Amino acid sequence: MNMNLQSEIKPAVLAKPVIVVEHLDHFFGKGELRKQVLFEINLSIDAGEIVILTGPSGSGKTTLLSLMGGLRSPQCGSLRILDTELVGAAKTTVVESRRSCGYIFQAHNLHSSLTAEENVMMGLEVHGTYSRTQRRDRAVEMLQLVGLDKRINYYPENLSGGQKQRVAIARALVSRPKIVLADEPTAALDKQSGRDVVTLMQKLAKEQNCTILMVTHDNRILDIADRIVYMEDGKLVNKSDTISDDVVPHL
Repeated sequence: MNMNLQSEIKPAVLAKPVIVVEHLDHFFGKGELRKQVLFEINLSIDAGEIVILTGPSGSGKTTLLSLMGGLRSPQCGSLRILDTELVGAAKTTVVESRRSCGYIFQAHNLHSSLTAEENVMMGLEVHGTYSRTQRRDRAVEMLQLVGLDKRINYYPENLSGGQKQRVAIARALVSRPKIVLADEPTAALDKQSGRDVVTLMQKLAKEQNCTILMVTHDNRILDIADRIVYMEDGKLVNKSDTISDDVVPHL
């Protein structure tokens, strides 16, 4: 027996969580109108994971996503993004945390007065560290990656729904964020366009080694996920379920 064999075996490298939520509650309104919408949320997402958050409409999915993205202020419990605690955080801390995230929404939220290139360039403006030439070069490169190199100077009104979402993906990924938060990115798309968009997200995210958390009702795209998290009535259930061929058919 080779006595050196043991020393040649290297321990597995464990992925480090980039999103950690513990005992998170959230409320809307004040006084008699105060209503609890999230209950005791506990969730950990590792670097490089693609996680889908699904469940009935009104169950709190978008609220949770907006808290993670710093678009709402978390009120109690703990919410850590890349080891930064957002509960009780100063505004400057929240702004800095936002810069680590890319956002893709159901409504692509493109500026109608800007070209595809200019819309993508906006994804770098919040960082304040890139010259206009650098922003333009990065935007062109990303639009090429999403297959829109011939649509760089097109305005949103001249793009199809799938092409608009590709621009939105390019804008979200142009800064090479460590986390991408996507809220119903395929809701307005047909089957093939939706499949193309999420496959592209999956490919680019893996290439850039970022984590994706996607809210969706679209059962046609569940198979891209490493894990599905279910939410009902503001609570997470069955969050350890994983994708397998006998649970979600390939499309």
